[in-house]
Amino acid sequence: MATTNVDPAKVIDGNQLSKKIRDDLTTRIRAIQDKSPRFKPQLAVLQAGSRPDSATYVRMKAKAAEEVGIAFDHIQIPVESTTDEIIEIVKKLNEDDGINGILVQLPLGECVGSSGERRVVESISPEKDVDGFHAYNIGHLASRVSDPLFAPCTPAAVMRLLDSVNVSLAGANAVVLGRSDIVGSPVAAMLRHRDATVTQCHSRTKDIEAIVKTADVVVSAIGKAEFVKADWIKPGAVIIDVGINFVQDSTKKSGHRLVGDVDYLPAAQVASHITPVPGGVGPMTVAMLMVNTFTAAERQWEQARSRRVKPLKLNVLEKVPSDIEISLAQTPKPVTQLAQEIGLHSDELESYGKYKAKVELSVLKRLAHRKDGKYIVVSGITPTPLGEGKSTTTIGLAQALGAELGKPAFACVRQPSQGPTFGIKGGAAGGGYSQVIPMDEFNLHLTGDIHAVTAANNLLAAALDARMFHEATQTDKALYNRLVPVKKGKREFPSLMLKRLQKLGIDKTKPDELTLEEITRFARLDVDPATITWNRVLDTNDRFLRKITIGRNSTEQGHAREAGFDIAVASECMAVLALATGLEDMKTRLGAMVVATSKQGDAVTADDLGVSGALAVLLKDAIKPNLMQTLEGTPVFVHAGPFANIAHGNSSILADQVALKLAGTEEGDDPDRVGYVLTEGGFGADMGMEKFCNIKCRVSGLKPHATVIVATTRALKMHGGGPEVTPGKALDATYTKEDLITLKEGCKNLVRHIQNSKKFNIKVVVAINQFSSDTQAELALIREEALAGGADAAVVTNHWAKGGAGARELAEAVVRVCEGTSDFKFLYDLDQPIESKIEAISKEIYGADGINLSELAQRQVDTYTRQGYEGLPICMAKTQYSFSHDPKLKGVPSGFTIPIREVRLSAGAGFLYPILGDMQTMPGLGTRPGFWEVGLDPESGRVVGLF
Repeated sequence: MATTNVDPAKVIDGNQLSKKIRDDLTTRIRAIQDKSPRFKPQLAVLQAGSRPDSATYVRMKAKAAEEVGIAFDHIQIPVESTTDEIIEIVKKLNEDDGINGILVQLPLGECVGSSGERRVVESISPEKDVDGFHAYNIGHLASRVSDPLFAPCTPAAVMRLLDSVNVSLAGANAVVLGRSDIVGSPVAAMLRHRDATVTQCHSRTKDIEAIVKTADVVVSAIGKAEFVKADWIKPGAVIIDVGINFVQDSTKKSGHRLVGDVDYLPAAQVASHITPVPGGVGPMTVAMLMVNTFTAAERQWEQARSRRVKPLKLNVLEKVPSDIEISLAQTPKPVTQLAQEIGLHSDELESYGKYKAKVELSVLKRLAHRKDGKYIVVSGITPTPLGEGKSTTTIGLAQALGAELGKPAFACVRQPSQGPTFGIKGGAAGGGYSQVIPMDEFNLHLTGDIHAVTAANNLLAAALDARMFHEATQTDKALYNRLVPVKKGKREFPSLMLKRLQKLGIDKTKPDELTLEEITRFARLDVDPATITWNRVLDTNDRFLRKITIGRNSTEQGHAREAGFDIAVASECMAVLALATGLEDMKTRLGAMVVATSKQGDAVTADDLGVSGALAVLLKDAIKPNLMQTLEGTPVFVHAGPFANIAHGNSSILADQVALKLAGTEEGDDPDRVGYVLTEGGFGADMGMEKFCNIKCRVSGLKPHATVIVATTRALKMHGGGPEVTPGKALDATYTKEDLITLKEGCKNLVRHIQNSKKFNIKVVVAINQFSSDTQAELALIREEALAGGADAAVVTNHWAKGGAGARELAEAVVRVCEGTSDFKFLYDLDQPIESKIEAISKEIYGADGINLSELAQRQVDTYTRQGYEGLPICMAKTQYSFSHDPKLKGVPSGFTIPIREVRLSAGAGFLYPILGDMQTMPGLGTRPGFWEVGLDPESGRVVGLF
């Protein structure tokens, strides 16, 4: 409460207090930067035109920002700018991670007006509204039960000035002169929050002098020069003068001077404390703007580093329903919400419906400064035809890490081909309570990436056959004139043709300068039909397209040839998509794809056919990773689907890179903040994991911290001598009853996979995927054998029946094992001869005695060596059901030689793939395919019958 004042009022020095606040801010900013050098608060001030008073205020703010270490971005726009134009600028500032605070310097000009100014202020994100004028912040300020993100700067300055003189506000009578949204009303609300009894006066208040006389605290923001007289003031009252008014003064060079709302000199004789004008509230307002900007920066810094996914609750039933029933029973969160939770911006997301979206690659540039999260490849033992739950384990582990342990956790999986979906295997979304949802969208068209790959592949096939036809039916001159026609009186080489000229060693750039010999070399690819390796593709298991005859119509003038179809995911275009590190890299790889050899022995590429630009256009959207979610609402990237037998069988590098950055940490972060990325390798560790290490990691430069190897009693018993496991047939009793002898013998297969993983210096966690018929003795035996075989951890999991909770112990083991850095290494050097690299994989991974190249394979190896492709890594195409080339050789076979039927080149993807035994690149449908069960519910229109 105020007391009678005898001595003149003590001046509340705003300059001195604001300097103290700025000095404190400087210290706090530097303290954070010592630990986290990238922390840099930044304030953006938007000014329309160049009004002198506005320019003065902006300069004051810029100077204060420089003093405390806050970056200042002054955005000056034409005074004619419209409201909508200004709002668009504000929206961009909202999305800019580098901008922490946004302030619009008012007024904005005649084109905007007061209603437009309100729209502009409301367009500022409340999290960046450091002026505190947004309705969100003003509304929370007025509420007794909530706090704003930011208090308006001038009212906050008033409160700090009152606190500086230790005014007891609880129970005090406070009078606020003025009711503006900028000062009067916010100050009144803040005083009420401090339990003062507040009277708010305005231009229509009666007996204002008498009301002011009762005040222990007077805050004047009425905007009238020297309006409050000394005889209005209660002796000993505290006066905060917010007024800024100019009055004429002939003694001043400018002809005027600045005064407040209070008649200062007489009032100072009555009040106990008073703020001068200038030098009171003004400098403190700027100081509080700096405080708000720092608060915004600190808050946003913490939010960006404390990414939290809100889990979805699982309704786990004791009797586990079908996968599709479980999927349909869960309502996914909107993908826009998921994206926000994991730290993506709205402009980095391209939604495809409510629950799936593509992610723009620009996020990699935005997060380039982050240290990657932990990188784990999920693989398995040699599987049965029924699968051992590797996808289910990947998803269950992601749910455990994210929903159970609260870690940033991402699963990166391939998009399933419709061939297996409608064929023998069914969907690949996981199973039970560990699935990607919506599982029907996941398993079918998704965002059309496989269709885009199919279109690109078949365009290249069509271009090749058309070129061969035209070369066979035209003279050199006619062919050249059509390839390089005169357009609008000019004849020019397109950029792709310049690339071909360079390849041919022709240094001319004008079409009319080529000699007849150079024209022939340029125009004729002269493909040797016997060397064509490029098939058409289809995303359907269709055995009758494995070998076909094309060109049978009379219009092709007898230029028929034998050809064939592959499954779409076996296309090199898909492998390129999975291994590309960016749009330009993808285009380069597409252009480098070799489709045949010329009769002169030269490689014929997509660039030679002039089609690589068109291929890139067809795949320009497919290159963006697809974002989905698990049953428990944790993020999943679904991208690319290279065939695990023919290609490298891993999801895309780009999806892994995006996930690793989103799961990554800033310099100075606590190690506990690190996230985890689980990327799945196709089939057993001898295939997907080996190719992940030797091919994918070479291209990406990424180093895995661990591998999870999934094992089941069923598969291990089969490798221990159990009867054949066949889809559609009942399991033998060996697989449903305890059989420790068979199981122990089969564990040798698991141990070989563990030992193989150790050859890459990767730590190993064995996930024992529990089936309902497994006994405790069987599960304990697998764990003992795994640990004895060199695994760093071995854990029994039950995520199929329990979701993330069933994999919690596995998740904890992964966290423990991934501590520290990766000591990853490759199995072989690239500079070895092709045969030596094939032999290294055959001996070290498969346990073979050696290799045997057919005559065709040897010729191909010699050709690729001559053409300069010797330095590529090897991608073995073999059965997934054995370490060897023969699916009948179970367990850990020995004493065998690997037959190499042929060796194909994927120059664009960047590997050579030897084909072992009778491996097919187009699967066939069984007697009773999976599509028998698939259909639509007539009432809801939902998909039914998927696994």
